[in-house]
Amino acid sequence: MKSPLLTLPGAVPAEGVDEGVAAHYGDLFREQRALADGTGLVDLSHRGVITVTGEDRLSWLHLLLTQHVSNLPAGQATEALILSPHGHIEHALYLVDDGSTVWMHVEPGTQEALIGYLESMKFFYRVEVADRTADTAVVHLPAGSITEVPEAVAVRETAYGRDLFLPRAELTAFAQRGGPAIGILAYEALRVEAHRPRLGFETDHRTIPHEVGWIGEAVHLDKGCYRGQETVARVHNLGKPPRRLVFLHLDGSEVHLPPHGAAIRLAQDGAEGRKLGFVTTSARHHELGPIALALVKRNVPPEAQLLADTTAAAQELVVLP
Repeated sequence: MKSPLLTLPGAVPAEGVDEGVAAHYGDLFREQRALADGTGLVDLSHRGVITVTGEDRLSWLHLLLTQHVSNLPAGQATEALILSPHGHIEHALYLVDDGSTVWMHVEPGTQEALIGYLESMKFFYRVEVADRTADTAVVHLPAGSITEVPEAVAVRETAYGRDLFLPRAELTAFAQRGGPAIGILAYEALRVEAHRPRLGFETDHRTIPHEVGWIGEAVHLDKGCYRGQETVARVHNLGKPPRRLVFLHLDGSEVHLPPHGAAIRLAQDGAEGRKLGFVTTSARHHELGPIALALVKRNVPPEAQLLADTTAAAQELVVLP
């Protein structure tokens, strides 16, 4: 999906998984400051949108998700995961029930696989699953925004702002009322600052929820059985996750940010030292300078000075060792 907001003045297209929306509109730090101040909107119309309807929708999803949703009140936002049988993260869902429909948005391009899994688990439950990506665009309004939202639009409201499930045909008109438009790079920089993990960035094929801080936020520890629960319970009660998410303050004298996948090593060992983890997301922040999230081995000392590729980095704990 290519967003119509890419035709706005100054729009520079994003690349990779965020292709289809703007990376920025000409001034990255101004856009970050606007977002932090509660103004503007972020075009997330490239994300997948799925709905679940039917009288069994919440009780059915409760059996499949890591989150407790069987009695989810209408209008209350939550997030949840779908795990593999071994407890590895396969999907991250950001959802809300409007009283008759569960609306969820997911990472771009993952909706088809997720719908395939959900359809395979319907059995006798009275539910209908639909891909709404073609007709629905996700728009993010930051916390504090006073932009008026149309009454018929489903809204996920969290501490970070509101995610709107807006009819795609209304995206341009809404942006004219609620702008200025803000690019995905500003949104990502504030996500990194808030230590919030993102599927496919802070996760790989073997990531478990404990490693990235999704316990509590997306995983309820007191609910019934779901796929992968054995791993979640075992690690929570008996063990420790093999890796942990950290926040990095990067050396601001470097011109280039370390890319996703760049090796993390002990600074004392230099660029040829043993790899202890990898950079998951890096960003330039309007106040903090260059920052990043990284996944490192659990036994890396919290006080250790690190190298992210060739850039000096100081740790800030996200997941306790």
